[in-house]
Amino acid sequence: MKKPVAAKTSSAKQAGTTSPSKLIDGRIKELGDWRGEMLGRVRALIKEADPDVVEEWKWRGVPVWEHDGIICTGETYKEVVKLTFAKGAALADPAGLFNSSLDGNVRRAIDIREGETINENALKALIRAAVELNASKKKPGKRSAS
Repeated sequence: MKKPVAAKTSSAKQAGTTSPSKLIDGRIKELGDWRGEMLGRVRALIKEADPDVVEEWKWRGVPVWEHDGIICTGETYKEVVKLTFAKGAALADPAGLFNSSLDGNVRRAIDIREGETINENALKALIRAAVELNASKKKPGKRSAS
């Protein structure tokens, strides 16, 4: 028997009553190693670059940062912390931070391995550029029929 399709709900509702920010806090703590430290650091940089960023928790446990659309996701794997920029292919990357998912037409990612550092100023510039791109693509409100 097919499950009924639920109406769209907020990420916090999908995860229970816990806010996305608290769920991200929990992920960082749960990792308890360099990946948690790195995820916490990039999260702080994202918030510094865009104080109006909205944190979400999607796709069964992926931290997502949004502003007028998705900026990037923060996935953690055994060997890397992966920041995937939803529209990364459309962003200038003069510092060469993108080092993964380079063949796609839309997304680009930054894989950070244990012991690596990230160019914090360049990452914040990418975040700001992603926010600007999202804002430029924002759909205007619907006009009423005359």
